[in-house]
Amino acid sequence: MTIIGSKKSIETFPTDKAIEDAKDLRAEPGFGLSYVCSTHTSFPSQYLKMTKWKSNDDRLRAANLETLSDALGVINVNGEAQVKQLRHDIRKKILSGHSKRLGEEANQREEDAHENDPASYAQPFIDFINKNPTVYHAVEAAAKQLRSKGFTELSERDAWDSKLEKGGKYFRLQARKRGQHNRHAYRCLDCSLEAHLLPPYQGGYVQLGVAPYAGGLNGTWWDRDLGVAGRVLVRDAKTGKISTKLVNLDWPIARIPTLAPHFGQAANLDRANKETEMVPIIGLDHPTAASSAPSTTTNSSGGGPTTFTSTQPQRLVSHITNALSLSPSQILNWDLELYDTQPATLGGLDRDLIFAGRIDDKLCSFSALAALLASSPSSSPNSLRVVACFDNEEIGSLTRQGAHSNLLPDVLSRITSSLAGTAYTPDIQSQLYANSFLISADVSHALNPNFTSSYLPSHSPALNTGVAIQADPNGHTTTDAVSTAFLQRIAAKTSPPCVLQTFQIRNDSRSGGTVGPMLSSGMGMRAIDAGMPQLSMHSIRATTGRDDPGLGCAESIPYCMKRPNNITS
Repeated sequence: MTIIGSKKSIETFPTDKAIEDAKDLRAEPGFGLSYVCSTHTSFPSQYLKMTKWKSNDDRLRAANLETLSDALGVINVNGEAQVKQLRHDIRKKILSGHSKRLGEEANQREEDAHENDPASYAQPFIDFINKNPTVYHAVEAAAKQLRSKGFTELSERDAWDSKLEKGGKYFRLQARKRGQHNRHAYRCLDCSLEAHLLPPYQGGYVQLGVAPYAGGLNGTWWDRDLGVAGRVLVRDAKTGKISTKLVNLDWPIARIPTLAPHFGQAANLDRANKETEMVPIIGLDHPTAASSAPSTTTNSSGGGPTTFTSTQPQRLVSHITNALSLSPSQILNWDLELYDTQPATLGGLDRDLIFAGRIDDKLCSFSALAALLASSPSSSPNSLRVVACFDNEEIGSLTRQGAHSNLLPDVLSRITSSLAGTAYTPDIQSQLYANSFLISADVSHALNPNFTSSYLPSHSPALNTGVAIQADPNGHTTTDAVSTAFLQRIAAKTSPPCVLQTFQIRNDSRSGGTVGPMLSSGMGMRAIDAGMPQLSMHSIRATTGRDDPGLGCAESIPYCMKRPNNITS
């Protein structure tokens, strides 16, 4: 038998029946094979090797099937039975590939539906809140997610010239604290308490000294179940190397108890002294147990008289060392925070609300990061897409990891220098800033139905509606008419178009500020302040809409994918 194959058609085949079978296969509904076989010189003429699989149908072409030589091997076609088996195997392969493609299409439809359905982001956001009680946990979770999506971590101590490539994906962490993983949104601990030295014992209770950060220790902290979490600096007992470990004691440990109203004026919580009357209790001082008090001469935990752990509540030290499988002497220091242990959850009759702590501003950080990960690297190959998450906005941002530092300008400068190479000049950096646009993403105020008179009638953002542009005539935000028109163009590019809301506070109220003005003025970059609305800002627990994490992401995706170029300034 002589087989002469072509990559376009069948020239000859051993029998008329085989030819008919081949024609039948080529006429398979929806597929139309352009060729079935070709020769392979290393095999005798009585064998047929399938070397290529090609279809004029786009769905099958996209299925990325293996070559038939891998699937079927070398097939003997001397007899009619073998030809029938060949036909059966090819048909099976066709149907298998078609099913695979249908599955891929279904998965893609599901992914597209996920990206287009704002409500689908609600549970991931709730999980993000519940799994990351402190900013240290949130940064580590974001870094882990970025690594899983192919992002490469860069160290600020290394040279970047040989590491950055056009089209690459990278992230950098600043001080492993409230770091940066590329676009602007900040995570402010506006309601946290940082644990420190133990105060004197009072009435047989073990108490924990705390220092309020920004709006912490306000009235919403009374009678809440508080857990302890944060980062611990650890020295390796063998190598002496210092590393950071995260800890989360997630059961109710601390509570700031109110005074019953029966005690009269002393029970006025609005006038409570934060130093002496809002000290959390973390247990009882059991006389029969080893003393929990810190000691300057001895330490029941084994940390020694001069170690950090000797100054801390010993039962707390014990729980932390057990959780991390450490000895007390290995702990050099820690940054611990108290947080509300009540989990974030969907709420409302129709579960269209999210009740959670720490919404400000994990909400905008979550949406910004999700938008970056959802954007296509090839959608705008000549653009630089950046998400920067900062710390300490509530206390002025003038920290190493704050927006008032050189963090973002330094990162952008190093990227530009690396990609431009010897052609780099300060003029190129200035051009980069001039051709860029910054969304300063910070949560805004949703309309509180019990205090409608506190809002301007046309500046009352609603939940589950869309991003709220924040304006202020005194420079507390960076919004102006040009940047507003720009964001409106971005919103119009979404499908369906994003709804934009506006918020400006009344003249007889005090306006809050954002990091937008300091970033925009420092780099000369066009910018706007816009974010998702929430109720109960600066409370230990707040409320946002079920759709708002996804709506924030939907607003950002078009910007992350391709900048509109028909807005002039």
